[in-house]
Amino acid sequence: MSKFHHYQTLITWTGNTGMGTRGYLAYQRNFDVVTEGRPVVYGSADPHFRGDKSRHNPEELFLASIASCHMLWYLHLCAEAGVSIVSYEDHAEGIMQENKNGSGQFSEVVLYPVVTVEAESMKTKAMQLHEEANKYCFIANSCNFKIRHKPVVRIASKKQSYS
Repeated sequence: MSKFHHYQTLITWTGNTGMGTRGYLAYQRNFDVVTEGRPVVYGSADPHFRGDKSRHNPEELFLASIASCHMLWYLHLCAEAGVSIVSYEDHAEGIMQENKNGSGQFSEVVLYPVVTVEAESMKTKAMQLHEEANKYCFIANSCNFKIRHKPVVRIASKKQSYS
């Protein structure tokens, strides 16, 4: 039986400079993302589309959604499998293709997770679990293109202590 989860967020355009959208150059592309009980995320268009480079853009937020969903599933699967992860970071990259009419879509996302495991014996399983995490990731399953992974697994130094 399927479970359904409902999410809400409020997007408010904050880029009216006093003239509304009377012209293409008359307004800013700034917006706020508000989710009850959480800090506001300040967004704008990508600077290529007249956006504010000091704010998050939808394309970066999309990429962050994919990478963070993968990470959370990956950590969950590692915990269940007895693979102790002591650090995780991912330099995710995506390619968005802009079409002649101005529309566009992502055609590729590659995740580059760098994972540190507690022991050498965990390395092989840690590598395998990336593919498994991809099967469970809510965001990846919602995309119409394949998300690739190029993980690196490192072994924690014996000097570090994780208890």
